[in-house]
Amino acid sequence: MIVCRPAQLADTRAISEVYIDTWRSTYAGTLPDHVLVGMKADRLSSSFARALEHRTEIIMVADHREHGIMAMGSAGRNRGDNATYSGEVYTLYVHPDFQNQGMGETLMAHLFRALAEAGHTSALIWVLAPNPSRFFYERMGGQRAGERREMLWGTTLREWAYGWTDLKKTIHHKRPRLYHT
Repeated sequence: MIVCRPAQLADTRAISEVYIDTWRSTYAGTLPDHVLVGMKADRLSSSFARALEHRTEIIMVADHREHGIMAMGSAGRNRGDNATYSGEVYTLYVHPDFQNQGMGETLMAHLFRALAEAGHTSALIWVLAPNPSRFFYERMGGQRAGERREMLWGTTLREWAYGWTDLKKTIHHKRPRLYHT
């Protein structure tokens, strides 16, 4: 059985590994190899630990009784200047071995619920345009809400924002499910 729950300090290493494995799988050929190869779980673990200790963001995990943490997501206040959306999903990563099994949808619904409980009525997420997960956000009801170009690691990358203007309505239609394996 898979349980979506708030992350704990003891989870930071596993969260980092999911993050790195997903980036390497998703962004191979899009991001420079040295960026993907250079990602280190220890460094990321420290960042996640600080976020958990200081409660600067909501971090949730999908935890399987036998396989451990298989997905992670984080959210909080909108860090940009798009006033239409008060909340933002910062990350949503499902380990490549467990994608396309509904875990992302469940974790996203839990993040939306946590954002709503924190007082947010709307949310957006930024995704690299070449990332095939953008179709997932469209299936989740996200509407294109913006576009930007960023210079990252010497590469100009195009990002698209997907937004949900009514989290309560979205939560009602995307109720978290329990998954049994």
